[in-house]
Amino acid sequence: MPVLYSFRRCPYAMRARMALAVSQQTCELREVVLAQKPVALLQASPKGTVPVLVQDDGTVLEQSLEIMLWALQRHDPHAWLPTDTDAWASTHALIAHNDGSFKRQLDRYKYPARHGLENGQTERDAAAPWLQTLNTTLARQAYLGGGQWGLADAAIAPFIRQFAHTDPAWFAAQAWPKLQAWLGHFETSDTYLRCMDKYTAWQPGHAATYFPLV
Repeated sequence: MPVLYSFRRCPYAMRARMALAVSQQTCELREVVLAQKPVALLQASPKGTVPVLVQDDGTVLEQSLEIMLWALQRHDPHAWLPTDTDAWASTHALIAHNDGSFKRQLDRYKYPARHGLENGQTERDAAAPWLQTLNTTLARQAYLGGGQWGLADAAIAPFIRQFAHTDPAWFAAQAWPKLQAWLGHFETSDTYLRCMDKYTAWQPGHAATYFPLV
C-alpha cells in the first residue's frame, strides 16, 4: 500500500490529501512533526518536505501536484481534471501563479520576521490584485475552472485559506464577495473536513493509520 507522509496544516499536503480522498486511493498516512522529521521520510525524500508519497513499488512522488495527478488519473469520480487543452492551460497558469508569486508573497505576509520584515503589509498588498482577479473570475463562473469544483480550486484553496486566516478581519473587509463565498464553500465542504482530521504523529512501530477512511 502506498505511504503518504503528510502534515495536517501544510497547504501542499492538504491538497494532496483531498485528491487522494476524492479518488478513493487508500494509503498509509504518516503524520509528520516537521521539527522532528522521521528517518524514513528523509530516506524516501532527502529534501524533507511534505507531502511525499511512496508507492508500493518504491517509486517516490515528492511534489503535491504529482500526487494529485497520480490519484486523479486513476479515479476521478467528480471530474476534477480539465477536459480539453484550453482548460488544462488555464488550470496550469492559475496553479503556477499560486505556487510562484503568490506563495512567496503569502510566506512573507504570514511570517515577516523570517524574511527580515517589520510586518507583512507590503506583501499582503502586493498579493491583493491577484486575489481581485480571482474574485472577478468567480463573478462570471462558479469555480476557478468553470462550472464545477476542479483541480484548480483544490490546488489553490488551501493557500487562499492560509492567506485569509493571517488577518481574518482584513480579508473579510475586502470587496471580494465571490472569493470569500468560494472560500467559505471550501472550508465547509465534506472533502476539506474529512482531510483535516487530527492524527498522532507517526513513529516507527506504530499501528498503521489508513487514509481516506472508508
